[in-house]
Amino acid sequence: MITQNDLTRLDDADVYDPDGDKIGSVGQIYLDTDTGDPEWVAVRTGLFGTKETFIPLQRATLSDDRITVAYDKATVKGAPRIEPDGALSYSEENELYTYYGVQSTGTQSGSDSYQPGATQGTDRTDRTDRTDRTERSDAGDQSRSRADDGAMTRSEERLVADTRTEQAGKARLRKYVVTEQQQVRVPVAHEEVRLEREPITDANRGDAYAGADITESEHEVTLRAERPVVDTETVPVERVRLGKETVRDEETVSGEVRKEQIEFDGPESRR
Repeated sequence: MITQNDLTRLDDADVYDPDGDKIGSVGQIYLDTDTGDPEWVAVRTGLFGTKETFIPLQRATLSDDRITVAYDKATVKGAPRIEPDGALSYSEENELYTYYGVQSTGTQSGSDSYQPGATQGTDRTDRTDRTDRTERSDAGDQSRSRADDGAMTRSEERLVADTRTEQAGKARLRKYVVTEQQQVRVPVAHEEVRLEREPITDANRGDAYAGADITESEHEVTLRAERPVVDTETVPVERVRLGKETVRDEETVSGEVRKEQIEFDGPESRR
């Protein structure tokens, strides 16, 4: 239930129906003059938000920056057109109650408007005085009188486009292990035997004449060589995360509309 404690959260909130379809955005909030709780919301609808339609806040819920009302978008679209002029009269309120099939509060005071984003109480103006209602009634009578001048009004339907947000897919990150072959070049060294001969000189003559004159002997040299050895180490190489961005595009939608045509049936006029 939405109460007067939620008024500051209603500023520029979006209004959705139970199926998740967006109806529009909050234009004005109308308070019950007895309890001070929000009773009606005037929702800006249409292609450019130029229309405002009344929806009761009974059984409505508030979550984050969106209001979910108890009526679908089609029902709201057919609601009575009442100008959001600052206050609802008792008759206007009853007309809305009857359309939405909800029980009236039974009070004669009607509902006053609350402008979201303003200090409560400063914009609650009562414009339902009898003089103003009489002037509006007289203006309606004059308009109907002018409608009897033999003219015919031709009306036509126009497409009103809107958008709704729905789930288009999901993306997730998953890490798994693959094995692959790699090659690296490793420098290695090894020993090779080399036969060296030197002539007898005064420097080595003593070593040359040492020992027996004629003998048999062996001398062994150990050769060493390097062999490549491979091992692995784990090092971090990058960070990967999921991000979202909004891409704006345009799509063409089509629909059927009806319009009235006026035909003339009578004798041709003389020129």
